[in-house]
Amino acid sequence: MKTHSLAFSLMAVLGFSTTALAGGSAPGIHVYKSPTCGCCSDWIDHLKENGFDVTSTNINDMGRIKVEAGLIPGLGSCHTATVNGYVIEGHVPADDIKRLLSQAPKASGLSVPGMPVGAPGMEMGDRKDHYKVILFNEQGQTRVFSEHH
Repeated sequence: MKTHSLAFSLMAVLGFSTTALAGGSAPGIHVYKSPTCGCCSDWIDHLKENGFDVTSTNINDMGRIKVEAGLIPGLGSCHTATVNGYVIEGHVPADDIKRLLSQAPKASGLSVPGMPVGAPGMEMGDRKDHYKVILFNEQGQTRVFSEHH
């Protein structure tokens, strides 16, 4: 991956742009993931099924991506994405991303910490763990954005 492309994506992540949804369609989303992660690929499929135009980059140093994106410790998961100036960490449902973009709050992004069973990309039969989608900002503040059962 080109360094300037990552820098451009991360400038957007840090809040230089928070364009809301235009015309009711979801914007492009760029997913950074490990080349061997199957659940990341399943989450990408979930996004595509929900109208997102997905670009993905396989990267071996996900820790660096998370640090450069300003991810708060404790909110990490297996993949990191950027969309319209926001960071999307982990198995965040497409509807929550769409809601984030339509409301356009002043925030860094959304996270589903860990890898809860039943979250998009983490389906395992009928089992569904209760999990929270967390809204976070650059000051380290968090709040529950949504809950899923």
